[in-house]
Amino acid sequence: MKRWLKSNDSASDEANEKSSTSKVKRRKFCNEYLAFGFTSTNLNGEERPQCVICYEVLSNESMKPAKLRRHLETKHQDLREKSKSFFQIKASELERSKKTMMKTATGINNENAVLASYQVSLLVAKSGKPHTIAEELILPCAKIMVSAMLGDKASKELDIISLSNSTVKSRIDEMSGNVKEQLILNVKASTFYALQLDESTDISNDANLLAYVRYEHNDGINEDLLFCMPLPSHTTGEAIFEVLNKFMSTHEIPWDKCVAVSTDGARAMTGTRIGLQARVKKMNPSIVWHHCCIHREALAAKNMPEKLKTVLDDIVQVVNFIKARPLNSRIFGMICEEMGSIHKQLLLHAEVRWLSRGKVVSRVFELRDEIRIFFLKNSVGGANKHADKFNDFGWLSMAAYLADIFNALNELNLGLQGRDNNIFQVEDKIETMLKKIDLWTNRTIKQNYNHFPTLAAFLESSGEATLSTQVQDEMIKHLRTLRSSFRNYFPVPDKNKTWIVDPFNTDVTDIIGLTTVQENQLIEISCDSALKRTFKEFSLSSFWLNVKKDYKEISEEALKHLLLFSTTYLCEKAFSALVYTKNKYRNRLHVESDLRLQLNSNINPNITNLVAKKQHQPSH
Repeated sequence: MKRWLKSNDSASDEANEKSSTSKVKRRKFCNEYLAFGFTSTNLNGEERPQCVICYEVLSNESMKPAKLRRHLETKHQDLREKSKSFFQIKASELERSKKTMMKTATGINNENAVLASYQVSLLVAKSGKPHTIAEELILPCAKIMVSAMLGDKASKELDIISLSNSTVKSRIDEMSGNVKEQLILNVKASTFYALQLDESTDISNDANLLAYVRYEHNDGINEDLLFCMPLPSHTTGEAIFEVLNKFMSTHEIPWDKCVAVSTDGARAMTGTRIGLQARVKKMNPSIVWHHCCIHREALAAKNMPEKLKTVLDDIVQVVNFIKARPLNSRIFGMICEEMGSIHKQLLLHAEVRWLSRGKVVSRVFELRDEIRIFFLKNSVGGANKHADKFNDFGWLSMAAYLADIFNALNELNLGLQGRDNNIFQVEDKIETMLKKIDLWTNRTIKQNYNHFPTLAAFLESSGEATLSTQVQDEMIKHLRTLRSSFRNYFPVPDKNKTWIVDPFNTDVTDIIGLTTVQENQLIEISCDSALKRTFKEFSLSSFWLNVKKDYKEISEEALKHLLLFSTTYLCEKAFSALVYTKNKYRNRLHVESDLRLQLNSNINPNITNLVAKKQHQPSH
């Protein structure tokens, strides 16, 4: 009973508290309060008095004549005798300032929203993602994070940012056009420029012509995407030239400044009578035509003796047998897992992939025991024939040698890739490779296999000290063939150009092809001790650009060779980005604008100017 009474009393107390709270009076503003210098303002849904002199906002409880008069007499004593009309004028000024501030704040927010729209669109383009990701993912994620950190009110302000699919596409096109304008102006201002061209087909079977340009700008050499344009029908030399020449003439880029063009070895590109090379040289006969060094390295590495070629074909057949059926792949994976292998699957071989052979052969040799067990357990479809190979010491020795030699060729291939490579760096790496091949050949003749780590480890684990004469002869034959093939594709470097790499240790009398002015300037450079001290501090291209002001003729001659693209690596990289960006889900995309923002690293779009040209309207 007492417990019930106690609980009942507490309930009545809560009811009384609520009733007293609900009876709190909210004072209303009276126009007579203006005589005390106060007008009204609404803050969080509550009407409050605001001083028209100092703009201070008081509480609702202060909305009494006595409290308002006290504020005026204590804080604005000199205005105590002012009339109501004076405070009326001050109230009007306060109202106008409020409207101006609201309008300004709204305009700033809208301008910032347009700026944010451009910046997000740039990130979308650089990532290669679909344009819809901005509205479907980025904006909702941003609102969630802002809401969690700053509150719902701040989160709602993001709604004015326009990130629809069409808006993002429009922003990307505008920024790409801005970058393109800057690039063309830079190319025109450059003394010389060089081109890199390649052609490929995308997911929609559209043929795309890609062009990169290398030019001098701001005491350095830059390389940027010039264009990515579709070929209307055929991919002949004539069709490629029409697209290229139309772009150059439309944007008034002179052919006279072009010093070199680099392409792959396709007949449409390199044809000297009806190919692209022949047509371009009609525009400028002095243009140097250059075959990509990476393609030449891949072609040189293809030649090998018949028996080694047979071993490579056997390895490819083994891989295809296991990878052709999902069941075989799963069984092989289980065997690798049971044996504690690092790898669980084999790699497929593709001729068009430069590094494919080395990785495929190395993986097969690493998993040779697992492959042998797999074929012993699956004796169908010629599996026994494959199993016998993995018990053959001679066959395994040649496979180990192929793994080593292809890995060395892969390292060379990777060394030729990258940005900002010049022809002299490539020549140094090729000459290094040729000397290594000579060393490997001599060591192999003496039965020293230390330069082939996979083969040496295999011999040690097998308990064999040497190889059979037949395998050794195949290795020597292949190394000699490889060296001969490399020299055919890469002639001996021209000694008349060594002065570009080292102008301080060159005898001018041995150089052919320089004018009298160039010879004199080269002598002056070679004897300048100050330049000699700074030579090692600069890159090769930066050095010649820095001396251009004082030694113009010899510097321009050096830059002609330094501007040349040694490979078509940038085009190959761009096609990889194109395949990722224009996929089967976006097969109607006009990809040039996205690629230009995604791949160009030297020129940034002038977003500030683009925003200034826009009418800053919020998103609806």
